[in-house]
Amino acid sequence: MNKKKDIRALTKEQLRDVFIDNGDKAFRGNQVYEWLWSKSLYSFEDMTNISKETREMLEANFVINHIKVDSMQRSKDGTIKNGIKLHDGFIVESVLIPTPKRTTACVSSQVGCSLDCKFCATSRLKRMRNLNPDEIYDQVVAIDKQSRLYHNHKLSNIVFMGMGEPLMNYNNVIKSIEKITSSEGLGMSPKRITVSTSGVPKIIKKMADDEVKFNLAVSLHSAIDEVRTTIMPFNKNFPLKDLKESLEYWYEKTQRTITYEYIVWKGINDRKEDIQALIKFCSYVPCKVNLIEYNPIDDGEFQQASSSAINNYISNLEMHDITVNVRRSRGKDIDAACGQLANKS
Repeated sequence: MNKKKDIRALTKEQLRDVFIDNGDKAFRGNQVYEWLWSKSLYSFEDMTNISKETREMLEANFVINHIKVDSMQRSKDGTIKNGIKLHDGFIVESVLIPTPKRTTACVSSQVGCSLDCKFCATSRLKRMRNLNPDEIYDQVVAIDKQSRLYHNHKLSNIVFMGMGEPLMNYNNVIKSIEKITSSEGLGMSPKRITVSTSGVPKIIKKMADDEVKFNLAVSLHSAIDEVRTTIMPFNKNFPLKDLKESLEYWYEKTQRTITYEYIVWKGINDRKEDIQALIKFCSYVPCKVNLIEYNPIDDGEFQQASSSAINNYISNLEMHDITVNVRRSRGKDIDAACGQLANKS
């Protein structure tokens, strides 16, 4: 028995060849490609501009492994968290984050996570598999529909800050962004997309060599190796000197500012020397710092630093002309905030 092929794994040229091999016109492949990507259709039966016989041929040979929004929770602040069911039964989560002027999709790139950050709920789930490009794409399509339905405008931004380490699924993430930004896909500007990484130096350099057009954010949380390793153990393999070198390479190639995401915890990185180390790290390449509110994941090991500690960071960074923003968490009441995505359902 022949196993049906995932039709969205085919390029447009391969789709055209499918029709030529079936004695049909190549342009049928263009039509199907448009249904699959630009129109995000999940059913061959609904492809109304191709014949019934052709639709039956597609149904017999191919499958569209689309996602399903299995559960949806709405926060009192307007944030929406989706439990996304994949074709093989795995669940990931994605989040719609609204502000008065825009909506942002926070999308996942892996089932579980490849890394081991101690403060993040997702890292407690082992990595089951990488998401395919179409599964990432589908999350964006679903959130765009929710944005239009609940906030009356189309999706404006995308962040790869959901479950998983995007750079550990680099090829599929890049293919998904190509589809999202293509005029034959969703047509979004790459400048509205941010890929957030915990810091994989080799892949950061590859992104620069690949001349990607999206933005880069790095979950830093400490600029002292010993401290960073205690909270992000993988730092032993990717130490700060290697990260620094890769970010300098990124900036040299792209001339684009880097965003550092940084949580301040009580008794972990709230000392004067932590602030000074961050200021020094910020001197290497043009950057800005997002101080992110911490969202507890139940065990009490990590606790939000005091307001005075946060204010010390702000005043010292500003004194050195480093742009700093304080990011208040959204969707905490539904476990949709930064670091909380863990498939509790």
